[in-house]
Amino acid sequence: MRIALTAAFLSLVAMPALAADVTGTWMTPTDEGVVEITACGNSVCGKLVSSDDIKKNPALTDAKNADASLRSRPLKGLTMLSGFSGSGGSWSGGKIYNPDDGKTYTATLTLKGDNTLEVRGCVFVPLCETQTWTRAK
Repeated sequence: MRIALTAAFLSLVAMPALAADVTGTWMTPTDEGVVEITACGNSVCGKLVSSDDIKKNPALTDAKNADASLRSRPLKGLTMLSGFSGSGGSWSGGKIYNPDDGKTYTATLTLKGDNTLEVRGCVFVPLCETQTWTRAK
């Protein structure tokens, strides 16, 4: 009996831990934004799927982008999150683009449960803003 329990325990220890899954569709707390996060190679990225403004005008462009040559690109489908690496519920090293001000910030993503994502964007630490996104059902 002792050998069987030891073998069962060792098999559980040898199994890789399941990584928390950040991929999916997320609702932002402002403007009824919807962002789809997917795997992009060894990292995760996210694109803007919808918002109040996009619903009103599907042809809306990235008019506030700091780079004038990018101001005519559509907001719908725009990559907002890029370059995040990590696992186990925490991703860092990425960037988040804010179409409201046309700027890109360093960012981290932290799962706070299966359906809650903490998104933290920083000009530089400690000048950061954190939003809580909710997984779309």
